[in-house]
Amino acid sequence: MKLLYFAWVKQKAGLAEEDVTLPGEIRDVSGVISWLKTRGEGYEHAFADLAVIRCAVDQEHGGLDTPVAGAQEIAFFPPVTGG
Repeated sequence: MKLLYFAWVKQKAGLAEEDVTLPGEIRDVSGVISWLKTRGEGYEHAFADLAVIRCAVDQEHGGLDTPVAGAQEIAFFPPVTGG
């Protein structure tokens, strides 16, 4: 699975993207984030406040409870404002 990080999430995680094999027990985005936070301090900082994290699973906006089974890609980014 490809994980993509944007804006300050990318800066704190220390990379823009990576290919990972998720542990089998992970079922949703929340589980992915919990697993990522065990992988190092950068991830801990990037995902410290889940209220300011948005995600997309296979380019569809989702939430922490969005299932990841069969997904090809998960993107993480801060809230986006436009004008």
